[in-house]
Amino acid sequence: MTTSRDFDGRTALVTGAASGIGAACARALTVRGAARLVLVDTDGGRLDALASELGCEVEAVQGSVADEALWDRLADQLGGLDHAIVNAGIGAGGLLSELSLAEWRRVMDVNLDGAFLTLRAAMRAMAENETGGSIVITSSTTGIKPVAGIGPYGVSKAAVSHMARIAALEGAERGIRVNAIAPGGVDTAIWESSEDFKRSVEKHGREATLKAMAKTTPSGRFASSDEIAGSILFMLSDAGSNVTGHVLVSDGGYTL
Repeated sequence: MTTSRDFDGRTALVTGAASGIGAACARALTVRGAARLVLVDTDGGRLDALASELGCEVEAVQGSVADEALWDRLADQLGGLDHAIVNAGIGAGGLLSELSLAEWRRVMDVNLDGAFLTLRAAMRAMAENETGGSIVITSSTTGIKPVAGIGPYGVSKAAVSHMARIAALEGAERGIRVNAIAPGGVDTAIWESSEDFKRSVEKHGREATLKAMAKTTPSGRFASSDEIAGSILFMLSDAGSNVTGHVLVSDGGYTL
């Protein structure tokens, strides 16, 4: 099968790039012709390992997306930016009535404030391009369908979905498209933040744990990071040129 080279010569920014959906997007962009990637993650070791396997120019940046100073330092490196995947995020657990403000802020700091800072930096860079650019923000079905026990995560994801819509309106006249994707269950490392998940994996194994969790999904399974990356790259690419301000739900029917 011939792989499309629809990102030939393009420059893309990916946050949360060291694993999961972010890493899958970075690999797919390279396969499809991207010339230069700016990858951001707090896990420098994994980030360097990923960069070493990609077949294009890579700038690996270790740091938190919630650090405004990081984006100030990266401004020059984002010149000529064509695409951005605003993907960095962390999980959370606990009932709203039992959460501390510190835990609430910990999640919002990365998932919402960090997404805003990434989006702002990408839009500023793309405003300098004659042809604009395209951005996809990773949201979640928990921003659409309420799920008890993960309040700050769900609220942050509802917020970034709406932020994508507002950014799409503001960016349209400059040729900047902004969309979001709302995955359901995906087999990524974010589950490792759950103590219940880790206990189940220890007792039953990861595959059995994910299969049991997927019983709430009509399709009966969780998506892979590569599947979600494929949907992200469609919205990011020229094939999605008429799509902006959209939140694509990819959840195996979970929100039905």
